[in-house]
Amino acid sequence: MARARGAAVTRRAPMAMTRSPASRPFKRGPAPVGSGPGQERRRTRVVFFHGGSGSVFYYHRASSSQMVSIQQVVLNSRPGKNGQPVAENFRLEESTLPEDLQEGQVKVHTRYLSVDPYMRCRMNEDTGVDYLHPWQVSRVAVGGGVGVVEDSKHPMFQKCDVVTSFNWPWQTRAIVDGKVLMKLDPQLVDGHLSYFLGIVGMPGLTSLLGVREKGHVKPGANQTMVVSGAAGACGMLAGQIARLEGCSRVVGICGTDEKCQVLVHEMGFDAAVNYKKDNVAEKLLEYCPDGVDSYFDNVGGQISEVVISQMKKNSHVILCGQISMYNKDMSYPPPLPAQTEATLKERNITRERFMVLDYSDKHAMGLVQLSQWLKEGKLKVRETMVKGLENIGAAFESLMKGGNIGKQLVVVSEG
Repeated sequence: MARARGAAVTRRAPMAMTRSPASRPFKRGPAPVGSGPGQERRRTRVVFFHGGSGSVFYYHRASSSQMVSIQQVVLNSRPGKNGQPVAENFRLEESTLPEDLQEGQVKVHTRYLSVDPYMRCRMNEDTGVDYLHPWQVSRVAVGGGVGVVEDSKHPMFQKCDVVTSFNWPWQTRAIVDGKVLMKLDPQLVDGHLSYFLGIVGMPGLTSLLGVREKGHVKPGANQTMVVSGAAGACGMLAGQIARLEGCSRVVGICGTDEKCQVLVHEMGFDAAVNYKKDNVAEKLLEYCPDGVDSYFDNVGGQISEVVISQMKKNSHVILCGQISMYNKDMSYPPPLPAQTEATLKERNITRERFMVLDYSDKHAMGLVQLSQWLKEGKLKVRETMVKGLENIGAAFESLMKGGNIGKQLVVVSEG
């Protein structure tokens, strides 16, 4: 597959242009079966499940005068449970949608798609968790998305509504069951619709509720929080929120000097450690001389083992993600070395798996709080954007290698 330079930018508030990671566009897939002139139109119904609820969308593989041409991305191959995902694991295809809708359906035009570390498990035949089902080879991938309603036969939605779904098909346009959509208020993000996939979306909620529900942060208690994966979508927000909630010291761990500079000079972290060049244990002793009260863990592995070794008695690990282990065939959360387990027990350190979906009753309140902090300038935003649906595989590959600063997004269309 030929390599090409993709149009990738990193955005913050106000917008700033930074380095552009390489992107490799997909090879186009073969023409859909039954797409020749005069062929009869056929509709395929595909159901994806999340948390027990079905997400239904429709796509058509036959051309006709009543069809709209679209592009879609399907899973081309699996990387294997221990393999590193690459852009070639995905394939761009041409397809079509009908002009007419059935009752309850909504036609949406995709604006932004989210790529996230958790998607790595969906590339396996078995995700290893009960709340996510795997993507199927040669079927359209799904994930978080935001778009605009173009047509609707659902009573809750009308043309020009801004909507989102956790199971948005990777397509330029799609017909979806209105039951899987949620209407959004653009005023919550001052018109920056991409923020609904980041700061005022699942990453923001994960960071806010993780800190509040598992961090045990107490204003005035002179607490220190360490955040790993600190330059990612959740980590960057978690550190800022920890400060707003009352932590007196916040230290981030990330993988480049550039990211360290962003965390300290833009996001308000007290210090940042580049784990690829610094001695993490020594730096933590320097930056956290009194020990660590709370640890927002996004990465797992050796970094987390070092942090836990410097945590105080009765401290808390917020187990958000384990990205360093996602390309390895093991249970989640991954097992810890005996010495680390002993440290947890001896110091009475809590380390509980955190699932933002378990706190759905607090989502509405959380989104209002995040929006308020955003408008007040108390939360800063960084986004790494790649333009073009054809580059979504390269964006995911880059994400899994740490190529993003802040939320990784794909711009499918701009309106």
